[in-house]
Amino acid sequence: MPAPIRPRRSALFMPGANPRVIEKARTLDADVVILDLEDAVAPEAKAQARARVAEAVRAGGFGRREVVIRTNAPDTPWFAEDLAAAAAARPDAVLVPKLSDPETARVIGRRLEALGAPPGLALWAMIETAAAVLRAADIAAAARDPATRLALLVLGTNDLARETGAKVVPGRAPMLGWIGHCVLAARAAGIGILDAVWNDFRDVEGFAQECAEAAAMGFDGKSCIHPGQLAPCNAAFTPPPDEVAEARAVIALFERPENAGKGVVQREGRMVERMHADIARRTVALADAIATPEHGSEGGPA
Repeated sequence: MPAPIRPRRSALFMPGANPRVIEKARTLDADVVILDLEDAVAPEAKAQARARVAEAVRAGGFGRREVVIRTNAPDTPWFAEDLAAAAAARPDAVLVPKLSDPETARVIGRRLEALGAPPGLALWAMIETAAAVLRAADIAAAARDPATRLALLVLGTNDLARETGAKVVPGRAPMLGWIGHCVLAARAAGIGILDAVWNDFRDVEGFAQECAEAAAMGFDGKSCIHPGQLAPCNAAFTPPPDEVAEARAVIALFERPENAGKGVVQREGRMVERMHADIARRTVALADAIATPEHGSEGGPA
């Protein structure tokens, strides 16, 4: 039986060094809260931020929100302590930046097991290096081994731009091939994928357009850096009512006794295949999960 769909329309990065914004995260309309120990924290503040984030996760109070700790990169002096603190705090997932090969995912999975992390603590991987994009299919395929705990990819275009020299422009034409490749890699492995951040949080219109493009490309949701981005992000990744109504109609059509053994049926002058019913079921499941006040609240911090 497939696992229940958990909406991940908006994933808000919150600096781990700031107790005020961590407290605010408990009230915001984000599907995912990512408490950040990497880019948002200065080197001299890493230890304090780590302790503060671990305490906040243990304290709970995030309700339906999925809680994730982003560690520093595996090749930094802070990673080992970040991972140990996350394993003890028990968030829903740990997000590891600059994960560029499948073997690193396997090593981290084994280390989490050795640290006593609960089985439900997942590994999320940031795809933000040229090597990671080139090996995205291999990295995602590591999720087939449950020991890796790998459940989701998060695209990071800022670091990709820095490494490659490609420009981050509206429409992201220089990167579209890479982005599409990563979506295919995630879907081929049966795991989730979130789109990268939009840097100018004051440009709500531009952000909304990029959210719509990301939803059309097949992303589950998008990373956010400001609370003002949450509403347009959630809207873009929520199936519209007419699409949900059409999906319910397609499901009902295939559930009729006379259509039980058919692979193709006719609906209002067009042919509908059974695969369209499968797509429709996912649309309805996502819409129903979003409509549930405490969607995705099973497991993880409460």
